[in-house]
Amino acid sequence: MIQNILLLIACIIICEIAGAIGALFNKNSFSKSGWYAKIKKPSFNPPNWIFAPVWILLYLLMGVSLYLVLDTRISLLSFPIIIFLVQLLLNMFWTGIFFGLRKPGYAFIEIVLMWLAIVATIIIFYPISKLASYLLIPYFLWVSFASILNFSIWWLNKE
Repeated sequence: MIQNILLLIACIIICEIAGAIGALFNKNSFSKSGWYAKIKKPSFNPPNWIFAPVWILLYLLMGVSLYLVLDTRISLLSFPIIIFLVQLLLNMFWTGIFFGLRKPGYAFIEIVLMWLAIVATIIIFYPISKLASYLLIPYFLWVSFASILNFSIWWLNKE
Protein backbone atom coordinates (compact mmCIF):
# COMPACT_ATOMS: atom_id res chain seq x y z
CA MET A 1 0.00 0.00 0.00
CA ILE A 2 2.76 2.47 0.94
CA GLN A 3 4.68 1.54 -2.22
CA ASN A 4 1.61 2.34 -4.31
CA ILE A 5 1.18 5.72 -2.66
CA LEU A 6 4.87 6.50 -3.14
CA LEU A 7 4.68 5.46 -6.79
CA LEU A 8 1.61 7.67 -7.29
CA ILE A 9 3.36 10.64 -5.67
CA ALA A 10 6.51 10.04 -7.73
CA CYS A 11 4.53 9.91 -10.99
CA ILE A 12 2.71 13.15 -10.17
CA ILE A 13 5.96 14.86 -9.14
CA ILE A 14 7.70 13.77 -12.36
CA CYS A 15 4.93 15.30 -14.45
CA GLU A 16 4.68 18.48 -12.38
CA ILE A 17 8.48 18.91 -12.55
CA ALA A 18 8.26 18.65 -16.34
CA GLY A 19 5.69 21.44 -16.21
CA ALA A 20 7.85 23.52 -13.90
CA ILE A 21 10.85 23.14 -16.20
CA GLY A 22 8.75 24.26 -19.13
CA ALA A 23 7.39 27.16 -17.10
CA LEU A 24 10.92 28.50 -16.63
CA PHE A 25 10.81 29.57 -20.28
CA ASN A 26 7.67 31.64 -19.91
CA LYS A 27 8.08 33.16 -16.47
CA ASN A 28 8.46 36.71 -17.83
CA SER A 29 6.36 36.30 -20.95
CA PHE A 30 3.04 37.02 -19.26
CA SER A 31 4.08 40.27 -17.58
CA LYS A 32 2.75 43.47 -19.13
CA SER A 33 6.14 44.12 -20.70
CA GLY A 34 6.75 40.48 -21.67
CA TRP A 35 6.91 39.08 -25.19
CA TYR A 36 3.57 37.26 -25.03
CA ALA A 37 1.78 40.36 -23.78
CA LYS A 38 3.03 42.36 -26.77
CA ILE A 39 2.25 39.99 -29.65
CA LYS A 40 -1.03 39.84 -31.57
CA LYS A 41 -3.39 37.15 -30.33
CA PRO A 42 -6.70 35.84 -31.68
CA SER A 43 -10.00 36.85 -30.10
CA PHE A 44 -10.36 33.39 -28.52
CA ASN A 45 -7.08 33.68 -26.60
CA PRO A 46 -7.85 32.78 -22.96
CA PRO A 47 -6.94 35.17 -20.15
CA ASN A 48 -3.36 34.68 -18.96
CA TRP A 49 -4.39 33.60 -15.46
CA ILE A 50 -6.06 30.43 -16.79
CA PHE A 51 -2.89 28.77 -18.11
CA ALA A 52 -1.17 27.92 -14.80
CA PRO A 53 -4.14 26.22 -13.07
CA VAL A 54 -5.11 24.31 -16.22
CA TRP A 55 -1.57 23.00 -16.70
CA ILE A 56 -1.16 22.08 -13.03
CA LEU A 57 -4.35 20.01 -13.27
CA LEU A 58 -3.30 18.43 -16.57
CA TYR A 59 0.11 17.43 -15.18
CA LEU A 60 -1.67 15.93 -12.16
CA LEU A 61 -3.91 13.88 -14.47
CA MET A 62 -0.88 12.80 -16.51
CA GLY A 63 0.86 11.69 -13.32
CA VAL A 64 -2.14 9.63 -12.21
CA SER A 65 -2.38 8.13 -15.70
CA LEU A 66 1.29 7.16 -15.63
CA TYR A 67 0.82 5.66 -12.17
CA LEU A 68 -2.13 3.52 -13.29
CA VAL A 69 -0.05 2.04 -16.09
CA LEU A 70 3.04 1.52 -13.95
CA ASP A 71 0.91 -0.05 -11.22
CA THR A 72 0.19 -2.91 -13.63
CA ARG A 73 3.86 -3.84 -13.17
CA ILE A 74 4.75 -2.85 -16.71
CA SER A 75 8.46 -2.33 -17.31
CA LEU A 76 9.87 1.20 -17.14
CA LEU A 77 11.52 0.51 -20.49
CA SER A 78 8.32 -0.68 -22.16
CA PHE A 79 7.01 0.99 -25.30
CA PRO A 80 3.97 2.58 -23.56
CA ILE A 81 6.18 4.24 -20.94
CA ILE A 82 8.68 5.43 -23.55
CA ILE A 83 5.87 6.98 -25.62
CA PHE A 84 4.53 8.67 -22.48
CA LEU A 85 7.97 10.10 -21.73
CA VAL A 86 8.37 11.25 -25.35
CA GLN A 87 5.14 13.24 -25.18
CA LEU A 88 6.20 14.68 -21.82
CA LEU A 89 9.55 15.79 -23.26
CA LEU A 90 7.82 17.28 -26.30
CA ASN A 91 5.59 19.16 -23.89
CA MET A 92 8.63 20.72 -22.19
CA PHE A 93 10.30 21.50 -25.52
CA TRP A 94 7.22 23.27 -26.85
CA THR A 95 7.36 25.84 -24.07
CA GLY A 96 11.04 26.44 -24.75
CA ILE A 97 10.46 26.90 -28.46
CA PHE A 98 7.34 29.06 -28.17
CA PHE A 99 8.27 31.22 -25.18
CA GLY A 100 12.03 30.78 -24.83
CA LEU A 101 12.99 31.09 -28.50
CA ARG A 102 9.84 33.07 -29.38
CA LYS A 103 9.32 30.97 -32.50
CA PRO A 104 5.58 30.24 -32.84
CA GLY A 105 6.04 28.71 -36.32
CA TYR A 106 8.56 26.14 -35.11
CA ALA A 107 6.50 25.64 -31.96
CA PHE A 108 3.48 24.79 -34.11
CA ILE A 109 5.41 22.03 -35.87
CA GLU A 110 6.54 20.75 -32.49
CA ILE A 111 3.04 20.87 -30.95
CA VAL A 112 1.72 18.78 -33.83
CA LEU A 113 4.34 16.16 -32.96
CA MET A 114 3.33 16.41 -29.30
CA TRP A 115 -0.35 16.04 -30.25
CA LEU A 116 0.48 12.88 -32.22
CA ALA A 117 2.48 11.52 -29.27
CA ILE A 118 -0.46 12.22 -26.94
CA VAL A 119 -2.83 10.38 -29.28
CA ALA A 120 -0.38 7.47 -29.43
CA THR A 121 -0.13 7.43 -25.63
CA ILE A 122 -3.92 7.38 -25.22
CA ILE A 123 -4.23 4.51 -27.71
CA ILE A 124 -1.34 2.52 -26.23
CA PHE A 125 -2.50 3.03 -22.62
CA TYR A 126 -6.08 1.94 -23.38
CA PRO A 127 -5.53 -1.86 -23.34
CA ILE A 128 -3.39 -1.54 -20.20
CA SER A 129 -5.72 0.76 -18.25
CA LYS A 130 -8.82 2.33 -19.70
CA LEU A 131 -8.89 4.88 -16.87
CA ALA A 132 -5.27 5.87 -17.57
CA SER A 133 -6.24 6.46 -21.18
CA TYR A 134 -9.36 8.46 -20.26
CA LEU A 135 -7.39 10.68 -17.86
CA LEU A 136 -5.33 11.91 -20.83
CA ILE A 137 -8.38 13.12 -22.79
CA PRO A 138 -8.50 16.58 -21.11
CA TYR A 139 -4.78 16.95 -21.97
CA PHE A 140 -5.51 15.93 -25.57
CA LEU A 141 -8.36 18.47 -25.76
CA TRP A 142 -6.29 21.29 -24.25
CA VAL A 143 -3.34 20.61 -26.56
CA SER A 144 -5.75 20.49 -29.50
CA PHE A 145 -6.97 23.96 -28.52
CA ALA A 146 -3.39 25.10 -27.85
CA SER A 147 -2.40 23.93 -31.34
CA ILE A 148 -5.07 26.13 -32.91
CA LEU A 149 -4.04 29.00 -30.66
CA ASN A 150 -0.36 28.47 -31.50
CA PHE A 151 -1.08 28.44 -35.24
CA SER A 152 -3.23 31.58 -34.94
CA ILE A 153 -0.53 33.43 -33.04
CA TRP A 154 2.06 32.42 -35.62
CA TRP A 155 -0.24 33.53 -38.46
CA LEU A 156 -1.05 36.89 -36.84
CA ASN A 157 2.60 37.67 -36.09
CA LYS A 158 4.47 36.30 -39.09
CA GLU A 159 6.61 38.81 -40.87
